[in-house]
Amino acid sequence: MATFETTKFGTTEQDVTYCEIEGHKLAMDVYYPAAGGPWPGVIFVHGGGWTEGDKAPLPVIPTAYGYLVVSINHRMYPAYRFPAMIEDVKCAIRFLRAHAADYNLDPDRIAVIGHSAGGHLAALAGLADERAGWDVGPYCEHSSRVQAVVAMSAPTDLAGRFPEIVEALRCNVFGVEQFVSASPVTYTRPDAPPFLIIHGEKDEIVPVEQAYRLHEALRKAGASSELLILQNAGHGFEPVDGTPVPSLEEALAHMAAFLLRGLGGL
Repeated sequence: MATFETTKFGTTEQDVTYCEIEGHKLAMDVYYPAAGGPWPGVIFVHGGGWTEGDKAPLPVIPTAYGYLVVSINHRMYPAYRFPAMIEDVKCAIRFLRAHAADYNLDPDRIAVIGHSAGGHLAALAGLADERAGWDVGPYCEHSSRVQAVVAMSAPTDLAGRFPEIVEALRCNVFGVEQFVSASPVTYTRPDAPPFLIIHGEKDEIVPVEQAYRLHEALRKAGASSELLILQNAGHGFEPVDGTPVPSLEEALAHMAAFLLRGLGGL
């Protein structure tokens, strides 16, 4: 059952079931702006190596910009293997479009944001259309396309080289047979939504090369892509051998400006 909490910006609705697949109820938290609307929507996808993590708490809740913010849970390994995770992200997007009037949402202005494994899923949701076969379950009469993507510390080419811990995860979650079909770089196209790719230069979990690969593939395809590399920053943008440049605060301001350009807002 969903619960409600009042914040200084608006109301938070927790544990809303957005899709039910094979008897598994998928939950999301909804953060409402204090006033206005119809609002653009921002969907957050948590990290955790496709094996752990949760929709709460959110590090940033940009309701102050006039966004309806949704944070989702999705199915994870070992109970499920890919493509269950991306099917859930796409189902969440379709759910919001199907219920746009209920949430005072503008269905033509939706962005998806993710960090680490969540960044991989956000990038994949932004690039792979219905032809990929991942639009399954309810609300398939609605599109799962989005209008902007922010991918942070994201694996983008699963066929690349990764540290040992990620090697094990990608083999278990995807298997060699899905390295190409599950990689965002596979689906770059001229009409892709605008991308903002943020990565720490000294990321020891997902090599910074992964950010460059997606950025270059998008630009080569003729799509819009912005790349922001944080010097002296690790996987979670924590300081490594110095002070991150730009700072995390500056990176978040860059993300806010990117979303305002892509979605509008207050």
